[in-house]
Amino acid sequence: MIKKEILMVIILAVVIVGTLNFVNSVGETNYCCEKTLKGDYCINTLDQTKCDTSVNPGSGAKFSSQPTFCETTSYCRLGYCYDSKYGTCLPNVPQSACNEDGGVWTADTGTVPPQCSLGCCILGDQAAFVTQVRCKKLSADYNLQTNFRTDITSETQCLSSVTSDVKGACVFEKDFETTCQILTQKECADLSSGTQTQVNFHAGLLCTAEELGTNCGRSKQTTCVDGKDGVYFLDTCGNVANIYDATKVDNIEYWTNIKLPSESCNPDRSNANDPKCGNCDYYQGSDCHAFDKNQDKVQPNYGNNICRNLDCVDDKGNNYRHGETWCSTNVANAKLENTPGSEYFRNVCYNGEITIENCAGYRAERCIQKNVSTADGPFKVAACSANLWQDCIAQETKKDCENLDKRDCLWTPNGDLNSSKEPVYVCVPKYAPGFNFWEEGDAQAICPVASTNCTATLKKGLGDFVKDIFGDAVWHCDNSDPKNNCQCCVNDPNGDKKNENEGCTGVDTWVGSKLNICGYLGDCGIKTNYISKAGFYTKEETYSFS
Repeated sequence: MIKKEILMVIILAVVIVGTLNFVNSVGETNYCCEKTLKGDYCINTLDQTKCDTSVNPGSGAKFSSQPTFCETTSYCRLGYCYDSKYGTCLPNVPQSACNEDGGVWTADTGTVPPQCSLGCCILGDQAAFVTQVRCKKLSADYNLQTNFRTDITSETQCLSSVTSDVKGACVFEKDFETTCQILTQKECADLSSGTQTQVNFHAGLLCTAEELGTNCGRSKQTTCVDGKDGVYFLDTCGNVANIYDATKVDNIEYWTNIKLPSESCNPDRSNANDPKCGNCDYYQGSDCHAFDKNQDKVQPNYGNNICRNLDCVDDKGNNYRHGETWCSTNVANAKLENTPGSEYFRNVCYNGEITIENCAGYRAERCIQKNVSTADGPFKVAACSANLWQDCIAQETKKDCENLDKRDCLWTPNGDLNSSKEPVYVCVPKYAPGFNFWEEGDAQAICPVASTNCTATLKKGLGDFVKDIFGDAVWHCDNSDPKNNCQCCVNDPNGDKKNENEGCTGVDTWVGSKLNICGYLGDCGIKTNYISKAGFYTKEETYSFS
């Protein structure tokens, strides 16, 4: 039996309002948001602050918000969005929405792009009107050879091409009674050519259809069916009938015609733990299983099967949908991320259970998470990604440092000033890597890069001098000249007199900046580890005076 696959397609609706005049009668300007902060695409608004201005991961450019109507913009043009991975192709999709999801967008010129051309994909006793790439994927999923027919040009023709496998009531005589089995037309024909005589096939009917006059009747029993998600009624002959619906246990029409799941109760819901409806949907987080009073919250009104909830709850009480993936770390405090011992993890909710996958150790990989919009709300998707930190320290410009296509770096001040008294910036890893610091290796090679000395120049004597409260000349650092390095000296280092060493701007700030650089490079400098335990050295031990 072929396993069923349901393709969930998100229909993107583009709402265009207003007229071509983007300044209305009261002088307000209309803006077209390429994407709103709520995640909608191509929305006209009078409030530009509602527009998302973050970077579109598909194009690498910021989302736009132009003072015009969306129908006049290039980024809101509608066209075909092709997903080469799954072989799906959606029409009437804005270019920006397609690009963000990694699709290939083609303008709608009145002609369907070649990659979006549809044909009939034969899958055993089923058929689907899809693209050739989609057909190859479905065939591989079902372990079938690809049978893609380009000569069939409509969905109706495609479905009718497998009508010999359409199911219905196969009525025949047995032991002087008129009985029935639910079979395909071909199976019923094979039965008539065998030992049975007077075999009649009734496409689309159940064996309980009163007009057939069989000995198969309605029942309140249910079953799970291999390869299908839902709970199904059984008739008194043991045939699988329609989806379990407690409100139709005695409904004559419901026990007459074969119904698709889409024609049954609550087709757009998972129906998890629903005592009245067995229209389970694996992709929405439920499937059929035998009722267990120790596990299931409710008991079905009829039968002994129910839609099991495949969603997950973690040890903190957070709920996750079946199929969701999300990121986590082994630190309780977010401030301790990327500290010694911290790691990234990818969590997976599958069939009601949470599994945890380690990203590469020593933070060689980090976990990236985003929300995907679905009909049931945001859906979390996460993946481990390489931490590209290795050549950060070698970058000398902000542009090269923040090139996300090549590296994961941060452009940050290092605590020093240039000749114009402006901060000096350096490029460091954005996500500090971990080191096997107890062995020879990266720690010994990389941490010394951040080591530095700073010599402050002080003056004392006639001419340019400062007096203390006793009228004596004291050491003075002229902080108007960056070359004097007043940022790395302190007032009154020995505690002899109040305010000795005038003009020093405070070594703590300078040392703090240098320690930050150490921390960015990896497991270097003065740090607290992932379980909040401080390291051996302290800040005071990092500097001395002479």
